[in-house]
Amino acid sequence: MVSYSDKPWTNSYDKHVPAEMALPKITYLEFLEQGLYADQEKTAFYFMGSEYNYRQLNDLSDRFARFLVEKGCVKGDVVGVHLPNIPQFVIAAVGTLKAGCVLTGVSPLLTPKELAFQLNDCQAKVLVTLDILFQKNLMEVAGQIPNLKQIVVTNVADCLPVSKQFLGKLLKKIPTGKIVPLKGKEIILYKQLISTFPADKPKVVVSLEDTCLLLYTGGTTGQSKGAILTHRSVAFQLSVVTLWMDKDVDHNAELADAIRGKDIMCSGYPFFHLAGIALLLYVTAMGNTQILVPDPRNTDQMCKDMKKYKPTQIANVPTLYQLLLANPLFATIDFSSLKFALSAAAPFNVDSINKLESYVGKGKVVEVYGMTEGMISLNPVFGKKKIGSVGLPGPNIKVKIVDTENGIKEMPIGEPGEVIVCGPNVTKGYLNNTEATKELIREIDGDKYLYTGDVARMDEDGFMFIVDRTKDMLLVGGYNVYSKQIEECIYEIPEVEFCAIVGVPNPEQAGNEIVKAVIQLKDVAKKGLNGNGDALKEKITAHVRKNMTAYKVPKIVEFVDAIPLTAVGKVDKKVLRK
Repeated sequence: MVSYSDKPWTNSYDKHVPAEMALPKITYLEFLEQGLYADQEKTAFYFMGSEYNYRQLNDLSDRFARFLVEKGCVKGDVVGVHLPNIPQFVIAAVGTLKAGCVLTGVSPLLTPKELAFQLNDCQAKVLVTLDILFQKNLMEVAGQIPNLKQIVVTNVADCLPVSKQFLGKLLKKIPTGKIVPLKGKEIILYKQLISTFPADKPKVVVSLEDTCLLLYTGGTTGQSKGAILTHRSVAFQLSVVTLWMDKDVDHNAELADAIRGKDIMCSGYPFFHLAGIALLLYVTAMGNTQILVPDPRNTDQMCKDMKKYKPTQIANVPTLYQLLLANPLFATIDFSSLKFALSAAAPFNVDSINKLESYVGKGKVVEVYGMTEGMISLNPVFGKKKIGSVGLPGPNIKVKIVDTENGIKEMPIGEPGEVIVCGPNVTKGYLNNTEATKELIREIDGDKYLYTGDVARMDEDGFMFIVDRTKDMLLVGGYNVYSKQIEECIYEIPEVEFCAIVGVPNPEQAGNEIVKAVIQLKDVAKKGLNGNGDALKEKITAHVRKNMTAYKVPKIVEFVDAIPLTAVGKVDKKVLRK
């Protein structure tokens, strides 16, 4: 009988992929610099008709790194980048790593309260933000973030040619925000920074075990958690992707020998998201080119860029692929040069995959599976893949499907259970959260396994199929939304006795959900409704909207006489989902 210890998935790998690969002996910073300096004249990225090569990227990122060092940042200090997918994000991210600092992406969608929490939790010393986000979000809570010392403020147009900057502002197509002094903070404009500090890269030495990225994920405790990813972990995960995606790469060779600079990536994943930052780090370390997508909702522009620059790789959340498929311009693009269309972060239904492949090419859609805490599986790129599967666990990675009740008993191949994973891909744990780390990472027979909270089954060929989730997590537009976080916000409303957040299928976005709040009111509140609860429902959604990111706001609010409970007194969400 086949067992998980046999690693049946390795038999289904593409022929060039080994069951075990040599672990990288270099840090991600060293991996990155090989790509940065491979070909200085190679285009690093395209942005709104502008083009930057690697020489320019190195010049600007060296200036940013020098700024950090001269402002007192040392190895291990955290720099937050609070931007959409614009050149300044790439420049700040590369400069942060060149300075030996830790990069944390900060979502522009966060409310002021959520922004303050993340910056305080990671004790960020520097934040790079847009002028409009400075005005709308940061000004309100800046006094509550004592560790933040320097704020770099930029505008979307700062990396555009002067003519486009002038025209954009004249026509009011570029949003701007007011910048004012903040007590205890030094504010520096991005343009001032790059003209003041020299392109003198600091000399820093980082180790494999130093923290490279601090990525925040939602949590059932009601607050987001910072997953720690070391240089070893990031270098390993990206070396797996490099090997997996390119059959010309020698798995016995050092990363320096990888073939670089031959691909163009177009992705709508935001850089603050795991998938977005992973792709940014991969593309840059490979010396490849990327098409920056500041607003993935603007599918007209995405289609125009893909038609013009002919990407060899694209990567998007399934809902964005569905939006692209609905745009007539998508059908006019020549995808003959495309190698693969990567999909992750949410389920992708079979019909939509088939439709996408009718445009991009049969067999080119590659589904992958991972979480902020570590990459897990990928579908083969060149060989047999199974539509609907999230693929095969990667080299050097151990996976088990275990009983969801005790978390230890292995389920037979083919039967569902919780996915647990062990390997150099896995996070060290959560920053400042020992309890959550112990819950996430547990030792089994001497190995430390990451408990994903996802229920899946594995077939005899080693392909994994996601079945359900054990966590109270919803997928809304490709984002993870954790129910307890919203519930705690709603419990701040005095009329609420009990509350439960569940997801209901989104009829317009297959594989995604709509946030639904089921609420049991206090008796006095029930009496005051007089048969009409619309005003109270609006009060509830307004309160959530004020305190949380927009996609977390319930689209459906339902009042019930009594919330169903299990035998032990817990809210029975299975009943509510029916």
